[in-house]
Amino acid sequence: MPGEVTKGPLAGRRIVVGETRELELLAQMLERQGAETIRCPLISIHDSPDATHVIDWLNRFIATPPDDVVLMTGEGLGRLLGFAQRAGLEADLITTLKKVRKIVRGPKPVRRLRTLGLVADIHADPPTSAGVIAVLAREKLGGRRIAVQRYPDDAHGELLTFLSREGAHVDPVLPYVYGSEAEDRQVVAVIDDMAAGRVDLAVFTSSPQLTRLRQVAAKTDRALALREALRRTTLAAVGPVVARAIADAGGRAAIAPSENFHMKPLVSAIVAALAKNSL
Repeated sequence: MPGEVTKGPLAGRRIVVGETRELELLAQMLERQGAETIRCPLISIHDSPDATHVIDWLNRFIATPPDDVVLMTGEGLGRLLGFAQRAGLEADLITTLKKVRKIVRGPKPVRRLRTLGLVADIHADPPTSAGVIAVLAREKLGGRRIAVQRYPDDAHGELLTFLSREGAHVDPVLPYVYGSEAEDRQVVAVIDDMAAGRVDLAVFTSSPQLTRLRQVAAKTDRALALREALRRTTLAAVGPVVARAIADAGGRAAIAPSENFHMKPLVSAIVAALAKNSL
């Protein structure tokens, strides 16, 4: 149970773990080093409530395959496959994916494609929305039919605006949503604990976690509390993208892996930093 382990380089440290699907794994890795973890699932991911929209998109995609498909997230491709499976369209979807040019934003959709025996044709560099725009800016897009798998944080739709401006015919789909309203109270409690100095470290593994913190803080009149929380608490980021999100929120990532931006190197960096008692 959390809090029972008292030996190890992180003994006595109270650490907020802001993870979703891999929350338990990350928490257990820290607990094995002696930490007391405070689990805060900042993001819950659910299928789009507008199933009809997604199924209609899948039917269009299969019946009249586009020239290109932009896959922004591995989660999105996985959700599309789930919708397709339930609608009896999975085999047709995979067959169509083989035919169209596949443009990916980062490594997660690449890995998801690989499980289907498929490879990406174009990789964004850097693996961001801006990177997708940059790589497509070198292409002739006028008249091309481009399907786009969106993600919930893509609030401004810069990619869609860019593609339309370049003369492409765009067909977007949003296959999943973040549904963390029920966890507001837990997020508020974490912000208050951090602001009060009751947390030694907060660990962030994705940019949307910071977005959620800021949204809850704004909604509950805790903008100042969040600023104090980020100032007072040592913060760890899994990589440079998350570190930038921390900076955008008003904090500073004091701990991050120097390379290999995954959980094991992150935990190793945390142990190395906190075991020195210098932060």
